[in-house]
Amino acid sequence: MKKLKGMRVAVLAADGFEQVELTRPVKRLEKEGAHVTIISLHKGRIRGMNLLVPGKKVRVDATLREVKAADFDALLLPGGFMNPDFLRQSALALDFVRDADLLDMPIAVICHGPWLLASAGLLEGRHLTSWPGIRNDLENAGAHWTDEPVVRDGNWVSSRGPHDLLAFEHALVELYAERMTPAITQRDVTAPRWPRLIAGGLAAVATLGLVARGRKALA
Repeated sequence: MKKLKGMRVAVLAADGFEQVELTRPVKRLEKEGAHVTIISLHKGRIRGMNLLVPGKKVRVDATLREVKAADFDALLLPGGFMNPDFLRQSALALDFVRDADLLDMPIAVICHGPWLLASAGLLEGRHLTSWPGIRNDLENAGAHWTDEPVVRDGNWVSSRGPHDLLAFEHALVELYAERMTPAITQRDVTAPRWPRLIAGGLAAVATLGLVARGRKALA
């Protein structure tokens, strides 16, 4: 049984994302049946990092100008040193995460990812964890910081870094699964659209044919 079948998950990332903090959760989400969309500041591909060593590139599915938070059911914010710093300088990225939280969307964030939430003004009174190096930044933004592998606070789940990925993946799947609704579970995000269009077109042609024959018989 796939826990997240039909769920639309937005992954917001930019160049400099920590490689495993994106690839591993995405793999787990897709295994659970979620439809994942990589969203970034520009089209093409974004470069991952393995700490300070350049990693592989990941294809961008959509830019922030092409989508809005309401198009999705859940949000994932990977970390990395540069990734959240690029994002928090984007008004579109800040609006995206604000809208997601306003919609009470489940948000999973790891490592340096909370920098974006801080710049969006969303940390006041929230409980979370992160990479220890940004603890002061988050506390100065009003957060209650805890040194734990995973911290759950309402619609948020947060984690410290790559060493906590196993716990983080489990926690984000559980958080997202709680928000599954009948509308999401019944949604078919993989079924091709063309067969339905073709079938509909053939049905319309057949109907017109019957009408034409009926009129001819009455003439």
